[in-house]
Amino acid sequence: MTYPDESLLDAIASGSHHDPHSVLGLHATRDDEGASVWTVRARRPLASSVTAVFDDGTRVPLEHVRGGVWEGSRGGDAAAYEIVASYDDGPDWIVDDPYRHPPTIGELDLHLIGEGRHEQLWLALGAHTRESGGSTGTAFTVWAPNAQAARVIGDFNGWDGAAHAMRSMGSSGVWELFVPGVETGSAYKFELRTKSGHWVEKADPMARWAELPPATASVVVDTSYSWQDDAWMTERAQTPALSRPMSIYELHLGSWRPGLSYREAADPLVEYVTAHGFTHVEFLPLAEHPFGGSWGYQVTGYYSPTRRFGHPDDLRYLIDRLHQAGIGVIMDWVPGHFPKDAWALARFDGEALYEHPDPRRGEHKDWGTLIFDYGRNEVRNFLVANALYWLEEFHVDGLRVDAVASMLYLDYSREAGEWEPNVHGGRENLEAIRFLQEVNATAYKRYPGISMIAEESTSFPGVTAPTDHAGLGFGFKWNMGWMNDSLQYVARDPMYRGHHQGEMSFSFVYAFSENFVLPISHDEVVHGKGSLFGRMPGDHWQKLANMRGYLAYMWGHPGKQLLFMGQEFGQMSEWSEGRSLDWWMLEQPSHEQLARFVSTLNHVYRDHSALWSRDADGAAFARLGGPAWNSSVIAFSRRDWHGNTVAVICNFSGVPVRPYEIDLPEAGVWREILNSDAEEYGGSGVGNLGVVHADENGRASMVLPPLGVLWLSHDRQARIPSPTHR
Repeated sequence: MTYPDESLLDAIASGSHHDPHSVLGLHATRDDEGASVWTVRARRPLASSVTAVFDDGTRVPLEHVRGGVWEGSRGGDAAAYEIVASYDDGPDWIVDDPYRHPPTIGELDLHLIGEGRHEQLWLALGAHTRESGGSTGTAFTVWAPNAQAARVIGDFNGWDGAAHAMRSMGSSGVWELFVPGVETGSAYKFELRTKSGHWVEKADPMARWAELPPATASVVVDTSYSWQDDAWMTERAQTPALSRPMSIYELHLGSWRPGLSYREAADPLVEYVTAHGFTHVEFLPLAEHPFGGSWGYQVTGYYSPTRRFGHPDDLRYLIDRLHQAGIGVIMDWVPGHFPKDAWALARFDGEALYEHPDPRRGEHKDWGTLIFDYGRNEVRNFLVANALYWLEEFHVDGLRVDAVASMLYLDYSREAGEWEPNVHGGRENLEAIRFLQEVNATAYKRYPGISMIAEESTSFPGVTAPTDHAGLGFGFKWNMGWMNDSLQYVARDPMYRGHHQGEMSFSFVYAFSENFVLPISHDEVVHGKGSLFGRMPGDHWQKLANMRGYLAYMWGHPGKQLLFMGQEFGQMSEWSEGRSLDWWMLEQPSHEQLARFVSTLNHVYRDHSALWSRDADGAAFARLGGPAWNSSVIAFSRRDWHGNTVAVICNFSGVPVRPYEIDLPEAGVWREILNSDAEEYGGSGVGNLGVVHADENGRASMVLPPLGVLWLSHDRQARIPSPTHR
């Protein structure tokens, strides 16, 4: 019998060969007389004897060849077998042989990976329990094109990968191995040999679960969850998000109510969000991350829901419960950068792989993170498929894409000489732009009714324009200009606001240039900025009045709304991820009244389609003025497709304005559907007894409450009052 050469056997013995299946396992060969036989080879170092036991009952003793590699032959047909290894100091070890199994990844998968077009990449790469050749186990697959060899290490092999060397799947850069007997819950990593000959241990980029930080191993996981949100998903697909009401409650799950798991959070979160009338929740990133203080924005496990709150199916349960309650779910997604942790994506196979190799494009020095190589097919595919993964596997209704501006510009946060222009000499990152267009177009194609939302802080054109019109294809863009201007205005003493009305009204000039979300997000209540309550001028009563007025203006303004947790009840302290919200404040009557006002705000908003159905249509919006012009008063109207009209009149001065004459867009009766100064919310009770009358020319006279906002709805059924009714 002819044995493989010694160097080959040594590589097999050490687990450093790129194709161990070519030696180990069952192979058709010929014996010394030239007859066809089946030769089986197995690696069992330190064994005293090794036998292959076939399913047909045949037992084939194997002979030791070299370095723990054993070999034997049999005639007849090929059959499944187990390896029985005896040891001098212990019982026999009987296992299925990983190297008798065929590849668990197909040619089509490999082709799509190479092309960067595998839209369900998570089903091809990573760790998946399955059956193969009559055995159950886990198929491990990883993309590491620069590796010279690859091994699987885990709690199932004592973290010694020599016995579980993977095979190279050729030019695809993919490595594969089926390991019988490995079950859900097993911890594992990949061990990769770099071009320099060093072995590096890496968590699986495609892992769908991971150990609890600070542990860093990946975990084999399956889902057995049965969704109950068919009605929600069907309805979602029928109407674009732009044409639906959207008021978003942004929360950091770990500090909303500390100690709750995904499942434990379901009941209180559904109850709270429902009571306060928000249409959506937006979770700060829930993908796995090693440092809790990053709030989830330093992602190491893009496909792995963080274990801090439970099993992936527990997250499915939470989202399902929200959907069943009629609440949408948005999740923050971070494709703009990733941390440098040596066990994660950074220099994954010993070379720059996921990150751009040029540090001028591959590193965020300010953030201490790395930037994806958006021009590489497989990397772009990794990110596109990741977005689809959350939409498909977790039914999320949208992704808020973090730090889009940092992706769009090559000179973002860089000095002269620290960045390289694109092929046209410009500062735009053309590869990142193409990636964003692809992920948005693909997401909307596959999942109608979802929302892709850009956190984009510049004047980059066409963020929400369709990709076939050269836009980026997002559904919405955060209106950072509105946020900065309005917060600056509302922080001013009411006495001086009249000189700065443009800070509140300039947004009307560009409000319809994109599909906007108006965000008062977590970024506005950290890093020394204090709370929204703390920004308001005046005494305690005035601060709360300012908050009610500001929120009523915000909810009336064109665009969708987002409010970070705690601001709905006027949390006074700055938010910290390390402690709970100040829920005790709801025991204070004035702050409970603010929370009740936000609930009313949301419910009235949802009941009046004029406030949300034409958010991106400038023809449905009008500034309102009149003979009693007051620079502290901002008034405008909104109209839906059926002619229903709501007028929003804001008095940001600290005193009532009476009488205030204004030209409303319709004659007749206008019902007061919201008054931020109502006594039930802690206000002074200044108002118009619920009704305002406009004459045949639309002229109306009313009282405006101090630091207050009125919403008036035109009553189309009531007749126009004559002068005798005034």
